[in-house]
Amino acid sequence: MPHQASTSVLPAAPARTEQVSLEGIGDVVDAGRRSGYAHLAQRPLPTVGRLVAAARGAAQALGRPALRPSRRGRWQPAPRTARRHAAGRIRVSVVALEPNSFVPEPEGRPGHGPALEVLLLAGGRAHLVASGADGSILSAAELARGRARVVGSAARGRQHLVNTGGEVAVVVRVTA
Repeated sequence: MPHQASTSVLPAAPARTEQVSLEGIGDVVDAGRRSGYAHLAQRPLPTVGRLVAAARGAAQALGRPALRPSRRGRWQPAPRTARRHAAGRIRVSVVALEPNSFVPEPEGRPGHGPALEVLLLAGGRAHLVASGADGSILSAAELARGRARVVGSAARGRQHLVNTGGEVAVVVRVTA
């Protein structure tokens, strides 16, 4: 049976005279309300101020030689007394470096965006050196005692922490 095309004309849509209401638009009506779904819960990142406060508290706790890390040249979780200054999703790690030694910055966690990171010198003398993919030095900045340094990601290369003093350097790293 051959197919026949319909030639009927649809009537024109009537003019709308009522006002537009947001009542039926769920995203607009529910904006700002808590969701019943756990995966949609808001998880705000800590501020730089909270990271710096946690780093200062951890550095002060590490001022006692008994709490300083015994393993040298490796990033490791800070002792519990130093970590207690960090609440929420803040991670505190520490490294102790012998004179004239260095340690690379830890790799970011796979699948996560760039982390917010703060470094604070707890003892000794150290520099943060950024190097390019070919090994050339892009920048070098001294970590000053009592001053926190907010660190960005080195997209083109790597960052290393170098002990430039004559004693063991202890550096606190706080990330979120």
